[in-house]
Amino acid sequence: MSLAIFDLDNTLIANDSDFLWGQFLVDHGIVDKDYYEAANAKFYEDYKHGTLDIVAFLDFSLKPLAMHDAEQLYRWREQFVETVIKPITLPAAHAQVEKHRAAGDTLMVITATNRFVTEPIVKLYGIGILLATTPEMEDDQYTGKFIGTPCFQQGKVTLLEEWLASSGETMAGSYFYSDSHNDLPLLKLVDHPVAVDPDDKLRLAAQESGWPIISFRD
Repeated sequence: MSLAIFDLDNTLIANDSDFLWGQFLVDHGIVDKDYYEAANAKFYEDYKHGTLDIVAFLDFSLKPLAMHDAEQLYRWREQFVETVIKPITLPAAHAQVEKHRAAGDTLMVITATNRFVTEPIVKLYGIGILLATTPEMEDDQYTGKFIGTPCFQQGKVTLLEEWLASSGETMAGSYFYSDSHNDLPLLKLVDHPVAVDPDDKLRLAAQESGWPIISFRD
């Protein structure tokens, strides 16, 4: 039995849930269209180029959570998952998750997208362990801030190491599936790194390192 870790965005699903949630807020008139749509697109481009200021992005992306009642947010999130996320889940990704489950491996998703957005998405794959950036709550209301280490780049390694220390699990025989060069710190840590529909930088790194390159897309 080994640890099988999956990235979420553009790995288990065929787009980026963080970006899509922002667009969902725009499309439903929940945030200012002109400002939010432009800023959301700019942050996403920074992410793809490896230049994202994660603290600035979290300040932007978590702010709408603080502006609305949590119960209303959960209703919007349910609608988002049903209408936007379910159509972009990937059968091949489900199959790979089930392959690891059948082998008795410990399943985990580790993602830079915050826990509010990703918890119900991860449940679609029946994965019980999620490491993600955690939005702060006080008195059952989101504050717009985050708790602990952002789960991004080296932060994914930090949070995984904390989880390993508390769980007693090890990295022996571990797998990590990801599409993004932002995940190179963690890909270099596991025993079996796998590039899934990789961006150009990750594809080059995978080719140079002899890592498998696979696709979960049709």
